[in-house]
Amino acid sequence: MVHMSRQIRFNAFDMNCVAHQSSGMWRHPLDQSARYKELGYWTDLARLLERGHFDGIFIADVLGTYDVYGGSNEAAIRHGAQVPVNDPVLLVSAMAAVTEHLGFGVTAGTAYEHPYPFARRMSTLDHLTGGRVGWNVVTGYLPSAARNMGHDDQLEHDQRYDVADEYLEVTYKLWEGSWEDDAVIRDRESGVFTDPSKVHEIGHRGEHFTVPGIHISEPSPQRTPVIYQAGASPRGIAFAAGNAEAIFVAAPTKAVLAGVVSRIRDALEAAGRDRYSAKIYTLLTIITDETSEKAHAKHDDYLQYASDEGALVFMSGWMGIDLSQYDLDEPIGNVKSNAIQSTVANFQQADEDGKEWKVRDIARLGNIGGLGPRVVGSAVEVADFLQEWVEETDVDGFNLAYAITPGTFEDIVEFIVPELQHRGVYQTQYVPGTLRHKLHGRGDRLPDEHRGAGYSLRNAAKV
Repeated sequence: MVHMSRQIRFNAFDMNCVAHQSSGMWRHPLDQSARYKELGYWTDLARLLERGHFDGIFIADVLGTYDVYGGSNEAAIRHGAQVPVNDPVLLVSAMAAVTEHLGFGVTAGTAYEHPYPFARRMSTLDHLTGGRVGWNVVTGYLPSAARNMGHDDQLEHDQRYDVADEYLEVTYKLWEGSWEDDAVIRDRESGVFTDPSKVHEIGHRGEHFTVPGIHISEPSPQRTPVIYQAGASPRGIAFAAGNAEAIFVAAPTKAVLAGVVSRIRDALEAAGRDRYSAKIYTLLTIITDETSEKAHAKHDDYLQYASDEGALVFMSGWMGIDLSQYDLDEPIGNVKSNAIQSTVANFQQADEDGKEWKVRDIARLGNIGGLGPRVVGSAVEVADFLQEWVEETDVDGFNLAYAITPGTFEDIVEFIVPELQHRGVYQTQYVPGTLRHKLHGRGDRLPDEHRGAGYSLRNAAKV
C-alpha cells in the first residue's frame, strides 16, 4: 500500500576537491569543480541548495590518498581522485553568511585530532551559523592517513570505534556538561561577565584521553552539533544507534536498501531510542532534463568524460583490493575478494540480463556517482523513482552526488524539486530554528534519550 504523502528530503554530497565521486568528470566543459579553491564556488552552491530547500550540504573528507590501486597513489594523483583536497571546516562560515536555513555536515575524524580543540571548533561554527552545523563522525579508513600521523597503520576496525566512543564522551562532556545555560550573565553593574560557579570542569580521565578542565567556549545554539554517521558495518551501526541523528548509507538496489534501513531502525530501538530518531539518507546520482530523451542524451554525453581507471582507483580503495592486477575483461568471479564479491552481488541484483560481470563493469558502475545508483530521466520519471524508493525502503531521503557541479544540482533544483513539491512530498519552506529542530522538530538540544544528553547538566541535576 502506497502512502503518497511520505515526505522526501534532499542533502547535497560534495567535497573540497575536484573528483569526489565521479572521476574524470572535471574534464567536462560545463564542470566547475576545479573552482573548489574559490570561496565564490561554495557561496554560489549554498545559495542554490537553499533555493532548492535542501536540508544541507554534506562535505566529505579524507586525510590520506587512495593508494591501493597499482600499489601507489600515482593514479589517484593523476586523476585528481580526492587529491588535492582541502579542509571542509573552513568553507562553512562563508556559506552560512549567504544563507539562512541550509545545514552544514562537516566530516572530521576521531583518530587524528585531540577532542579538546575540536570541540571548540564545532562550538565556534555552531555560534557563527546560528545552530546549523552537524558533525559527520568518521573513524578513518585510509592507512596512508594513519602513516602521515606517525602511526604504522590504522587501529583495527572495531578498536577505531572504541576510540571514537571515548572521543564522543569527551566532546559530550564539554558541550553538554561544562557550562550551565545561564552561566553567561554579562552584568555591567557588577562587572561579572560569566558566573564562575556555573562553569564546571569535566574531569575526564579515560583510556585514550585525559581532559580535566572546562570547555573553553560558551554554550552554542545546539550545544552539541547534529551527529551524522556513515558506517554500515555491525560495529558502525551499533555506534550510530547510540549517537547518530542523521545517517548516510549507500545501496545499489531497493532490496538491499530496505534491509539496511531496517537494521538501523532496529538498532536505534535497541539503544532505547525511537526508530525514527535518525534521518536516513541513501546515496544517489540524478541526471535529469526537461524530457527523458534530453536526460539520456545528457547522460551519454557525461559518459564520454568518465574515467574507468579513476573509478577503479576509488573502488580499489573502498574495497581494499588492487584492481589494477586484473584485465578490464577479467570475469568478476576470478577476482579474489570477499568485499568485491558482496558488492558485485548487490549490483548484479539490479542487472536483468544475467550477463557475466567483468572488471570493466565495476568501473562503469562507479565512474559517475560512486557506489550509489544512478537514475536518468525526466522530472516525472525521477520523482516516481524517488517516491517508490522512499515508500518501499522506509528511507527518509537522498544524499545526492553529482556528475558535474554545480550543473547536476541546478538540474535537480530546476526540474525535480518543483515536481516533488507539486506532489506534496517535498518541503516548500523551511522550519525555523536550528538544524536539529529542522530535521526532527523536537527543539534545538539533544533529546533526553540520546547518549549525549546523559552528560548534560540538566540531566545530572536529576540524578
